[in-house]
This record gives sequence, structure tokens and C-alpha cells, in this order.
Amino acid sequence: MNKAIGIALLVGGIVLIVLGITAMDSFSSDVSRFFTGSPTDKSVWMLIGGAVAAVTGLALSFRGNRLG
Repeated sequence: MNKAIGIALLVGGIVLIVLGITAMDSFSSDVSRFFTGSPTDKSVWMLIGGAVAAVTGLALSFRGNRLG
């Protein structure tokens, strides 16, 4: 069961990372970067959430179904 959840988190994390990278290249992110020097908060949170989900998914996938 943990392995299936881990794989789902890994896939979801990769999707979030890809969406975050795409959002960083959007027009609104370019405007935000022009005025504030940083991309939009949405794209940054997508990248952070994707990275956390991917690392958690990897850990659960490699851990497997071991008890204890």
C-alpha cells in the first residue's frame, strides 16, 4: 500500500514541478519578475510542493511495505 501511495506522490510531484516550470515562463510571472524581481508565488509554491511530494514519493517507494 505504501508503495502505491509513494508512486502516486512521485508522479504528482513530477507533474507539479513541470507545471511550476511552465508557470514561471508565463506572462504574469514575467510581469511579476519585472516589478518585484521574483516570479509569482503560485509558481514558486508549485515547485516547492512538487519537490516535497516527489521526495516523499521516492522515500515511500523505496521503503516498501516493511513494518517497524
